[in-house]
Amino acid sequence: MPTAELTTEPELQEIACQSCGAALTGLSGMLATICPYCASPSVIQRPPSKNRPTPTFAIGFVVDQERATELVKQWIGRAHWFARSDFKRAAPNCTRGVYLPAYLYGAVADTQYSASIGENYTETETYTTTDSNGKQVTRTRTVTKTEWRSLTGQHSCYVLDVIVTASKGTDNDSLEAIEPFDLRALRRYSPSIITGWLAELPSRDQATCFQLAHGETIAKVGSQLKNFMPGDSHRNLEHRTQLSREVIDLVLLPIWCFAVRYDENQPPVQILVNGQTGRVGGSVPTSTTKIALVVGAVLLFIAFIVLLSAMQ
Repeated sequence: MPTAELTTEPELQEIACQSCGAALTGLSGMLATICPYCASPSVIQRPPSKNRPTPTFAIGFVVDQERATELVKQWIGRAHWFARSDFKRAAPNCTRGVYLPAYLYGAVADTQYSASIGENYTETETYTTTDSNGKQVTRTRTVTKTEWRSLTGQHSCYVLDVIVTASKGTDNDSLEAIEPFDLRALRRYSPSIITGWLAELPSRDQATCFQLAHGETIAKVGSQLKNFMPGDSHRNLEHRTQLSREVIDLVLLPIWCFAVRYDENQPPVQILVNGQTGRVGGSVPTSTTKIALVVGAVLLFIAFIVLLSAMQ
């Protein structure tokens, strides 16, 4: 009689960075000596918290480490002129692939709105001017004017695929900088997906993430309303949105994290790479010397123009 082959899910353990507070999870045999977010070696083991839900979905890595490193080098090289020179020469280090926890939110949005709608029309008007011979002449011209009227109404829509970070190691602006993710690649979460990777557990509570998602959803509705308005223009748009049928799921997103050290006296710069698309995002440290040079040059130019005008 054939025997069934038994399979077991990999055993996971939780570790936490004492420096930035990021909560990471990995296989029990994995050593995490450097935090991928802040390059801190102070990582200790702690038991999982029951308040952190199990992920529902995950997206696998597509971009490998070599490609991610090359993309970051190119991104640093293209940094704007005001970037610090030592930053533009810095080599990306402390890179690690990590599954970042985020909440995927969706809801039905019912909105009451009011606005002033502008309808353009043209008129021909007569005016008097002086011609090239110095004579007064009467001419006509076509002008565009706007008629305003009040509009109130209701707008309903589904708002899907709002993503907010559940990590204290990465804020929402940093995550948005490397979006979008192709959510068609979502897979039902299984511990085997993160084999060989670091995977962070949520370090932000769900209530906080819910509020972030609400704010982002209402902002999306506002953007949709601007495009929804009839007429040639609009002003004084106000809206009040009610959200219902809300769903929120914890997902793990593939992220390459780089902590770029460009100055021993400054904290490292965090640069993120979307592990699915290769999109790079991060902040660029600016050079106060370069800014001062530009400001000085502008002031000198203004002074020269003023002096030139005074001499005429």
